[in-house]
Amino acid sequence: MIVDCPTCKKAVEWDTANPYRPFCSERCKLIDLGAWANEEYRVPAENVNPDDLDQGEHGSPEH
Repeated sequence: MIVDCPTCKKAVEWDTANPYRPFCSERCKLIDLGAWANEEYRVPAENVNPDDLDQGEHGSPEH
């Protein structure tokens, strides 16, 4: 199967012989790792009001 390298978009064969898969090279793999380390990838989230969170059994003194 052929996939695109997530970093450089080069076509690369998805094969167990490629130790860097899904990346095409160690360079692309390290670029991606650096982006994670620099917190460049983020999961979108909604702002939450702390009062709306379920505090469970031990969370709120009123219980």
